[in-house]
Amino acid sequence: MTATRMPPELAPGVVAGPIMFVRYAFPPNYHGACGPPDSQSLFEYGAGAVVDAGLRDLARQFAGAWPYLELIASATGVADPLDRRVVEAYWVGNRLLDAVGARPLGDSMDERFRLRTGRQFVNLAEAVVAGGMPHHSYHVFCIYPWVGLLGDDRRYEQALMVLDRCRVRWGQVRQVRDDQLVVESRPLLFEHGRLLLGAPRIETVERTLNGVGLVPEFAVGDWVSMHWEWVCDRLTPRQLSALRHYTRLHLDVVNDRLDHPGAITALG
Repeated sequence: MTATRMPPELAPGVVAGPIMFVRYAFPPNYHGACGPPDSQSLFEYGAGAVVDAGLRDLARQFAGAWPYLELIASATGVADPLDRRVVEAYWVGNRLLDAVGARPLGDSMDERFRLRTGRQFVNLAEAVVAGGMPHHSYHVFCIYPWVGLLGDDRRYEQALMVLDRCRVRWGQVRQVRDDQLVVESRPLLFEHGRLLLGAPRIETVERTLNGVGLVPEFAVGDWVSMHWEWVCDRLTPRQLSALRHYTRLHLDVVNDRLDHPGAITALG
């Protein structure tokens, strides 16, 4: 298939779905946590805004994210799992999630994780009945702990760091540097047996790799999304509201609706 070079911005602040996928999937891929072994190839697709069969093949190798994209697309009648609406629904959140329904999500969890988790599957499945939706925060807070993604070392500090870095979080830019942003954001805390968002604090996140960035420009005051130590994108007011909503929904599920909350069990 001939590569198609997409305009970096299809409209102000809008990129094609496959390129949006790269922006959010690259950080864990860079750490070797998910996806194919060649993170540089994925980054180059995003930096060059090129969409072709090769990029789609790389996306399918994300064993964590790709099945959710397929689920959202299938349940909502969208033909392409890399349609921008589907990609946005999973990483940031939008109304497509509300249309998926508990049964398709439950069937997907059964297919993907019953054999892998064995007797623990019943604990994992609780989150579907409790109102979980196929958003990345659901996977981080409700699924990660049951499928070994927090690692064998379950020290409190390490487990909390992984949960905080793995979730897609939001913050406001306070300073723009050549290769980094200084951002004010709310960290994930574990207090009195509950996962909470703490008071705003300053963190520094990466915006380029070898001087090349995936998002063209940032300005002080921008609201941005972050994954691990990387900035992913600028957020519109609608996207910011959605990311906050679905993150808080799944914190509520973990804190108040489960008999066996995996994330809290892991934190001790």
